[in-house]
Amino acid sequence: MARDDMVAEGRRIVDEARERGVVLRLYGGLAVRAYCNVIAFCERDFSDFDMIGLHRQRPQIVALFRDLGFTENLHFSQATRGRQLQVVRDCVHEGPDSGSFAHPDDHIDVFLDTFRMDHQLDLKDRLTLDDYTIPVTDQLLTKLQVFKPDEKDVRDVLTLLKDLELAEHEAPSVIGLSYIAGKCADDWGLYHDVERGLERCAAMLPGYELHDEEERRVREALVRVRRAIEDVPKSRRWRWRAKIGERRPWHNDVEEQGEEL
Repeated sequence: MARDDMVAEGRRIVDEARERGVVLRLYGGLAVRAYCNVIAFCERDFSDFDMIGLHRQRPQIVALFRDLGFTENLHFSQATRGRQLQVVRDCVHEGPDSGSFAHPDDHIDVFLDTFRMDHQLDLKDRLTLDDYTIPVTDQLLTKLQVFKPDEKDVRDVLTLLKDLELAEHEAPSVIGLSYIAGKCADDWGLYHDVERGLERCAAMLPGYELHDEEERRVREALVRVRRAIEDVPKSRRWRWRAKIGERRPWHNDVEEQGEEL
């Protein structure tokens, strides 16, 4: 029930923002769940909401969450130099035991314009391509770009590739190969971690005990994504960085960012 409540609440927040002319979209596990055909496969605990909005609408976003009972974590905003927001409130989601709560508090992390984790993805011009979530193509990239993925990241990748179509050009509920390839062709670090992510997913795929047809579909999708990022012509910046390879850091240190917060 707590999971269903959080999914519904995430959509209500996006709807409330839309009524105010504010652009907010879900990303992360709750966004992936919105596209999952078999809920049992992608179901897991969700401790918070992850959202992305527009930096120019920062005051309106803060006001929206204040009206919804949240308080801004000012330390978080200061530590990220205003590039992210975090709002918190006491948990309102019931846990499995009567009278208990699902987690200590509800907190929502909001990136502004740009998704910043191991790598950066500028999304400010893409947030209105889907009604409730960032585009599924970007959802896949946010999972494949992780340098040290958790099991949930792998499961989310497999969910998207199992349940959604791949095509050269993206469309609603369709993962666009040319967009992914274009992003990787200009950033060797992103390309390198996406490549590693695809290899990891392929290696872990047999452990998920999918039906033969589902496993074949996912494996073929992994091959198609890898072929797309390998075949596209690379930028001069990419070629220069590829010569350096792993001799220099090629991704952000997410753990270090967490310590700063």
